[in-house]
Amino acid sequence: MPACAQLCLLSAFGTNTCTPTDKACICTNPIFQGNVTACVATTCTIPESLVTRNVSLTTCGAPVRSHGQEYVVLSNTMIIIAAVFVAIRFFFKATVSRMDFGYDDWCVLATLIAASPSAVITVFGTVKHGLGQDIWTLTPEEITEMLKWFYVMATLYFTQVTLLKLTLIFFYIRVFPAKEVQRLLWATVLFVVLFGVVFDIVAIFQCRPIHYFWTKWDGLHKGTCMDTNAIAAANAAISIALDFWMLGIPLWQLWGLKLHWKKKVAVALMFCLGTFVTIVSILRLQSLVHFAQSSNASWEFYSVSVWSTIEICVGIMCACLPTLRLLVVKLFPILGGSSARSRNKYYNYGSGNELNNVGASQSKRSQHHDIVVSSPRSGVFDAGDGITVKTSYTVQHSKSDTDEASLVSHEEKSTPGNRV
Repeated sequence: MPACAQLCLLSAFGTNTCTPTDKACICTNPIFQGNVTACVATTCTIPESLVTRNVSLTTCGAPVRSHGQEYVVLSNTMIIIAAVFVAIRFFFKATVSRMDFGYDDWCVLATLIAASPSAVITVFGTVKHGLGQDIWTLTPEEITEMLKWFYVMATLYFTQVTLLKLTLIFFYIRVFPAKEVQRLLWATVLFVVLFGVVFDIVAIFQCRPIHYFWTKWDGLHKGTCMDTNAIAAANAAISIALDFWMLGIPLWQLWGLKLHWKKKVAVALMFCLGTFVTIVSILRLQSLVHFAQSSNASWEFYSVSVWSTIEICVGIMCACLPTLRLLVVKLFPILGGSSARSRNKYYNYGSGNELNNVGASQSKRSQHHDIVVSSPRSGVFDAGDGITVKTSYTVQHSKSDTDEASLVSHEEKSTPGNRV
């Protein structure tokens, strides 16, 4: 025990609250403990105070808390599952459906690549040096290393969140071609990119000098830092607001689509699965309350790290769900119902076959190659200055929402020089 703490103990014994041989009193009497704690806080350095607390709790038989290995298992499991989801997504689009890769595919891959270092850092950086344990059980070197790696993970987190949101927005850009929606979505892209760049810069340079982030804990170094709580809370709040905004856009478009209400519900549920990530973000926001001012950083930072890992990995999985649905329907057509038989294009995520413009005229629909045309019915009529040929076709769009056939009339009026 440090010399400063020994003096504090002698001073506390002088109050006759507890005797040196009464271990039960020393360990449980709040007045005695309060006197010692107040004295240590004013006469010892922070490292000495931590050593004193560790010796006291060990002597009194307090249990040693450690959740580090639980976090390692969680982190490794989540990143592996997320990687499997992304691999299936790319495999399906490259070999089964022959779909073109879009910006959303590359963004989800970039998100996985950005999340992978965090999984490695969790094992060999933060947890190895004490994350998930009480700070007084760690050596000064372990505390510094743990905070250094946490700083790296926090910066990576801001990048991961940005890429994950871009993945979802580019998905919407692919499937909602209406001009007004496209402008709205591209404006959202610009905002999200700006959001990510700003918070990455703030995260990197939040302390002067930068290393003060992981050395300030001991009170022996000089420097300044921004309000870390304010930075984390602002990022989480804006991120949650963006999640609701990004959910509102597809639901708004879905309302105007000519879908059976049951299919509208099914599509809406698919989009709403992304709200699970929002729920995780809200839970993470709760864990941020006062975390930067905690005197037990290695313990308090644990919950923030766990929720951050869950948020990113679950987000990657949710972004891959539409493609996984196509794979499941491909393997088990009965699960797709009528939509599987008609290859409902509203579910055909990533195929390049866009959703119809809400309110757009039928003449402006995208052309598809899988149209079945019945035998035409033709009629010839005298138009005075020429002959009008009127041909009716029964056209069935195999990728339409319903299996109803559309009657399309095509009129060709020949010029006088090209009479039939």
